[in-house]
Amino acid sequence: MTEAQKLFASIEALVPQIAAAATPAELARKPDDEVMQALQETGVFKAFVPHRFGGLELDYATFVEIGMLLGTACTSTAWVTTFCMEHNWLLAHFPQQAQEEVWGHQPYFLAPGSISPTGEATIDRDDFILNGRWQWGTGVMHADWVMLAGRVATEPGTEAPPELRMFMIPRSHVTVEDTWHVDGMVATGSNDIIANNVRIPSYMSQSVALMSIAATEGANWHNSPTFRTPMIPFKCITAASPAVGCARAAVDLFQDRINGRSLWGSGKTQKDQTSAQMRLGHLTVRVDNAQREMISIANDLQALGDRTELTSAEERTALRIRCGYVVHAARDIVRDVVEASGASAHRLEHPMQRLHRDIHTLACHTVFDLDIASEIYGQILLDMPTSMPA
Repeated sequence: MTEAQKLFASIEALVPQIAAAATPAELARKPDDEVMQALQETGVFKAFVPHRFGGLELDYATFVEIGMLLGTACTSTAWVTTFCMEHNWLLAHFPQQAQEEVWGHQPYFLAPGSISPTGEATIDRDDFILNGRWQWGTGVMHADWVMLAGRVATEPGTEAPPELRMFMIPRSHVTVEDTWHVDGMVATGSNDIIANNVRIPSYMSQSVALMSIAATEGANWHNSPTFRTPMIPFKCITAASPAVGCARAAVDLFQDRINGRSLWGSGKTQKDQTSAQMRLGHLTVRVDNAQREMISIANDLQALGDRTELTSAEERTALRIRCGYVVHAARDIVRDVVEASGASAHRLEHPMQRLHRDIHTLACHTVFDLDIASEIYGQILLDMPTSMPA
């Protein structure tokens, strides 16, 4: 059995525990502590730590398989897990000194990672001074580090736009504010992060533009296919795989539900309905297709890392759109399941209503905005300047 297979099997064994903790985690508005500890014990957060630091450099297909599996148990827990895995991948693009400072003292880290340009950084000799507030701090409730983006102020009179950089900061150096009051993905605990004049050594940062195309010092140092893939498509598969797991869980619940759900006035169960039989057949094929496409995207992204040349904007944007279609398909599957499941599926003790809320919140993530992504893609195909970075 390979290391990837062992990891997958160990996570599969945790699925009942994660599912049982899904409701308490939602009530607590953060991931379950015991579940997070159990996940750490599997070694899952070493998935994208480089080999030279004892990590796995996991293949992308197994990565999305893990995300989809966890998504069948708890969409929020899956989301936090895949993002914390991916954020270790981000550090592999930082300067060598930063990697040695972190992974030289711990086998992996847990951190939120925000590339939203809501922070401002100034240069002070060999350091940066960072200020700002970042929303959507996925992973912050169990974090020991945070990864935050900020625009670096340019000298007065300089025409160049401010550079966007990602900063690696100990969790103790920032403030977390309890703002996560939402109707879906409640158990992620993605609260706001505030930095107030945080001093950061220059080597604990990296250009987001260079990370986006994997043209970083860290990627060159490792010279590994794992770290030669572009950032945004990798973030897309990170975010999309829990959505497919959520859809799979909804279809499985529907199959179980129609076996025992009585139809008013008919004396029959829903499974005796031809329309329910047809709906189950359609839903199963649709979720199977979403899962296959998710793995296909992962393999295509992996193939970009297997070559030495940098990716094109066209390749990056096409992968982003494909992920968007998968997530929209998963959302629609869950919607159609709920539509056919009766009013009692909306009771708070029924998991179906949580899946419905979670998938609709998840699908609103900016990387799945097909209007934006398709506009950029069309501009690229027409050899026009893009309205946003690709």
